Amino acid sequence: MLRAALIFLLTLAAALPASAQGFGAMARVLGAESALEDRGPGAEMTLALTQAVPFRVFTLADPYRVVIDFRQVAWSGLPPGFDASDAVTSVETGAAFQPGWSRMVLTLDAPLMPAVAAMETDPTTGEARVILRLDPATEDGFAAQAGPPPGAEAGLLVTAGQPDPSALSRTDGRLVVVLDPGHGGVDPGAVRGDLHEANIVLTFARELREALRRTGRVEVVMTRDADIFVPLPTRITLARAAGADLFISIHADAVAEGRAQGATVYTLSEMASDAASAALAEQHDRADLLEGVDLSGADDVVADILMDLARVETAPRAAALADGLVAQISASGLELHSSPRGEAGFTVLKAADIPSVLLEIGFMSAEGDLDNLMNPDWRAEMQAALVTAILDWAEADAARAALLRQ
Repeated sequence: MLRAALIFLLTLAAALPASAQGFGAMARVLGAESALEDRGPGAEMTLALTQAVPFRVFTLADPYRVVIDFRQVAWSGLPPGFDASDAVTSVETGAAFQPGWSRMVLTLDAPLMPAVAAMETDPTTGEARVILRLDPATEDGFAAQAGPPPGAEAGLLVTAGQPDPSALSRTDGRLVVVLDPGHGGVDPGAVRGDLHEANIVLTFARELREALRRTGRVEVVMTRDADIFVPLPTRITLARAAGADLFISIHADAVAEGRAQGATVYTLSEMASDAASAALAEQHDRADLLEGVDLSGADDVVADILMDLARVETAPRAAALADGLVAQISASGLELHSSPRGEAGFTVLKAADIPSVLLEIGFMSAEGDLDNLMNPDWRAEMQAALVTAILDWAEADAARAALLRQ
């Protein structure tokens, strides 16, 4: 009965506008607001999209190129005369070699490196703006950074035409993990001297991404891959657009000295498991006010019912993931908080259709934890434990799903 009701409501929700659904339909280019122009000795691109989508940027040499991959974008709205930059000799768009991704390739007249690669999202309309600023670089500096990231093909485009990205899908069976490094940009998170939580967790997330990719079983998407501000609702939107199988938000907060040390894993609950969990959730959500993001908007009745039903299935899966992470961290001999499993109303965990956890890998307010966070050997041990736990959870979750289908 519950599954039938959920199917009915999913069908009903499909009739809503994309912004109301909250699901990751393919983004379209808003041509009137998009441009590529010279900026001093470099260039700057503004690409307006109907919604936020995950994206990545890398460079290729011989010739000098900047590649921007999106998941996914229909390029038909790109206006004539979009490329008004002398520094960019050509712009090509199409589908990337990797299924499920769309690609834009900027061929350059001279070596230019990405200095800013950021996405801003309108919290009311859901529309997004990608800002890419390219600054001059030396030939040696460009060459040292050139090359596709793991999981991205270096090939230009599938065709020279305009294939329909909506026909592409992920068919390789890999688990899609969205890593969410907390804070960023105007919100540095916890601060100890010249150390910022936003930078520490970004480094950790990048290393964890590579550890997961090396298994050959996981595709990883980051909600941010630079020191930029990403509103909490946008992080959820990006996860859904990526087709996330699971979502892990990574933090290393600071609390009163002596009150917290070791790793902690949180799942969503409207009732916090303790006062410290409630304080952390309030602290995280308050950071969004730095950019004037309103988190108080109420969902409509259909969305409320849909989310409640989805959480009936998703909540135990998230709990199983959290329990597995705690168990593996313990089995690896790494320190856990005295209460390693917490619950609180973190906004970033409120994607009803995606198993989501928030992981405090340690607390910057604890000297021992801070030493660990700055130690690459400790980080590698923690990342290895997380990889094992994630893969074990994926196998158990698939087995559970198979049983439910019988």
